[in-house]
Amino acid sequence: MKLWGGRFTKSTNELVDEYTASITFDQKLALYDIQGSLAHVEMLRVCQIINNQDAHAIQEGLLKVLEKIKSGEAHLSEEHEDIHMNVEKLLIDEIGSVGGKLHTGRSRNDQVALDMRLYLRDALIRISTLLVNVEKALLNQAKQNIDTILPGYTHLQRAQPVRLAHHLLAYTFMFQRDIERVCDSWKRVNLSPLGAGALAGTTFPIDRNYVAQKLNFDGICPNSLDAVSDRDFVVEFLSNASLISMHLSRLCEELIQWSSAEFNFIELDDAFCTGSSMMPQKKNPDVAELVRGKTGRVYGNLMSLLTTLKGLPLAYNKDMQEDKEGMFDTVETLEGALALFAPMIDTMEVKKENMYEAVVKDYSNATDLADYLVGKDIPFREAHAIVGQIVLSCIQQKKYLLDLTLEQYQEYCPHIEKDIYQVLDPKAVVDARDVDGGPAKNRVLDQMDIAEDLIQTNLGWIKEKKKQVEVLF
Repeated sequence: MKLWGGRFTKSTNELVDEYTASITFDQKLALYDIQGSLAHVEMLRVCQIINNQDAHAIQEGLLKVLEKIKSGEAHLSEEHEDIHMNVEKLLIDEIGSVGGKLHTGRSRNDQVALDMRLYLRDALIRISTLLVNVEKALLNQAKQNIDTILPGYTHLQRAQPVRLAHHLLAYTFMFQRDIERVCDSWKRVNLSPLGAGALAGTTFPIDRNYVAQKLNFDGICPNSLDAVSDRDFVVEFLSNASLISMHLSRLCEELIQWSSAEFNFIELDDAFCTGSSMMPQKKNPDVAELVRGKTGRVYGNLMSLLTTLKGLPLAYNKDMQEDKEGMFDTVETLEGALALFAPMIDTMEVKKENMYEAVVKDYSNATDLADYLVGKDIPFREAHAIVGQIVLSCIQQKKYLLDLTLEQYQEYCPHIEKDIYQVLDPKAVVDARDVDGGPAKNRVLDQMDIAEDLIQTNLGWIKEKKKQVEVLF
């Protein structure tokens, strides 16, 4: 007999049991389900809905059930559908019929919403910690490469030279926005739905705020219908995870390009690469490629849940069982990528000479030549055309701007003087962009200071939230 089967005259079809059961994946919520149950039964005791003796028996039984689940001794069955019913059945087996009092005043609808919020807030702390580690790795490489110059690109064509530190800090600030989005989502995750019941609360004189405080929530979901049907917090997490994955994927694409023979800007550590089963010379950036590839998987989980939710009436519907697998998969996919990413960045070898040679053998200093002419009171559009002609001539002669003689320059514009060679030096080109946020050395050092402060702020937030979610059971 199912724990809910009193109204039924038949056993559930075995195929239905198999099709509707979620225990194969929602067992990941076991710890959180028991945490919530311990708080719930304590509230029932305080509100004198059950007596002290029964409450203590249930709490002790739940702790024993948790140990059995952790050790693998407990048998979790599809017959009991989900983690909630499995825990209750294990509890009743452990302490007898008094275990049936645990479910007083609640529904699986508010119970599962509670468990997912407890699970997700722990995941947010872990993911934030991993993101900070990636920020630290990028900042560390930036500090080591403050004087490393490489081509900056637009349209994947060489555009203007920049510092590698400046380039890496761009990703640092991308990941910083990701952390800020995760932090901001906390206030929507950390609300307790327990006490909303199936959809309309309960007739028992429960204290929802007591449970919320016991579980270190910031408050309760104010509307019972919304409390059990809201999965916005999961969608928001999946959306934030998609942005994180996109940022990781963009950086992976550059690491893959830069480690190719055509670029030869970096070499990834052997520990983060693989070989070919056929070609013995190969060293493949498989970690970066797989992180890039798994981005589509994270996007898919977001689209899947949005599609599931788009047509659902209030309040709970069985469709919402589809909310968990994508969330679990995204958490695990993202944590796996981030855990690898920080050490992969930390250990990569930067080929500074190759980067500099690439800058010297291009026309990325052409804008500075045009700016130089503007400084000689030539209108920018006219200067642009002159420099375009000079670059075309260089291409035809297979030369670069620094290869031309002063006489050759003056054929195009007599205002060009010998100081042009200092102006067109790659390091001078970079340092000439001495504006807030620019690649000049002092500006990059300012950005490093900003990044350092942000990392410390992030670590403070993580420490605070870790302390907040310590549930003392």
